[in-house]
Amino acid sequence: MDSSNTNAKNVAIKPQFIEYDDGNEIFQEFRPFIRVHRDGKIERLAGTEIVPAGNDPKTGVQSKDIVVTKETNVSARLYMPKSVTPGKKLPLLIYFHGGGYVVESAFSPTYHNHLNQLVSQANIVVVSVDYRLAPEHPLPIVYFDSWFATEWVVSHSSTNGEEPWLNEHVDFDRVFLGGDSAGGNLTHNLAMGAGKLAGTKIKGICLNHPMFFGSDATVDGKVISAQTKEFMEKLWLFIYPEASGTDDPKLNPNNVQDLENLGCERVLLLVAELDFLKEWQLHYCDLLGKRGWKGKLEIMESKGEGHLFYLLDPVSDSALAVLNKMAYFINQE
Repeated sequence: MDSSNTNAKNVAIKPQFIEYDDGNEIFQEFRPFIRVHRDGKIERLAGTEIVPAGNDPKTGVQSKDIVVTKETNVSARLYMPKSVTPGKKLPLLIYFHGGGYVVESAFSPTYHNHLNQLVSQANIVVVSVDYRLAPEHPLPIVYFDSWFATEWVVSHSSTNGEEPWLNEHVDFDRVFLGGDSAGGNLTHNLAMGAGKLAGTKIKGICLNHPMFFGSDATVDGKVISAQTKEFMEKLWLFIYPEASGTDDPKLNPNNVQDLENLGCERVLLLVAELDFLKEWQLHYCDLLGKRGWKGKLEIMESKGEGHLFYLLDPVSDSALAVLNKMAYFINQE
């Protein structure tokens, strides 16, 4: 397992669930994401700011926005590196943002800046998918949105698709899926069905501090904190009311029936030493081996850091190490 511990600051997302007394007009809070009022109003506490696409002055990366389907308004932001040699095909990363399935977008400054950095560093094409958010669009809608977007992207392997950047500049033998936190959970679930994608195979997936969980009080001998259990149990019920709880196979890898059929050749797992989801993330990797998945697994742990630190402090040495690892993983043969 690789590790990075340079100048760790423990900048991290720390979740908390609060339910208020009947006299309060606020019903629940899922900090730091969302507030639910008793009248049903949803108030997002983060992840609502957006920035335009265009030329990034720091990296020279170009980006533009496209609508994948008008019926549901699923859209995406496409990124191209500064210099693209005519006729040269580049690896493609289809990326899914985090935010607990309730906040953030493909157009937020957090993800726009992160992906500008990654595209510049790795010299790749990125499609950052903007899916519909819960609770207005409860799960499993996000999985349908993201699968549709992935199918739309890989349909360009014929070079006759709607988007010229994808037709002209993508090597569809080097397609990767990736995402952070909820987007990491989404990436795993999409990869489980990747064998059904026409026209391409998924080379690898990047799971950045992915969201896995279950009802167990301990995972591989490690106690899960009561605060984390309460937050995850309440959040999952809030965003996926028809699910069976946190042991739903979309969240709990123990209950994935055919994990050995994960549809990619390679997996990169990024974990942070102080991440409240770390035990479940490492357990997922153990399961891949125990269930007989035949691909190559790489793990990088950032010492002294917490959940999604590299998005909150993107210029730290530890964050740059994450960026370098992702770039290397995508470009290695």
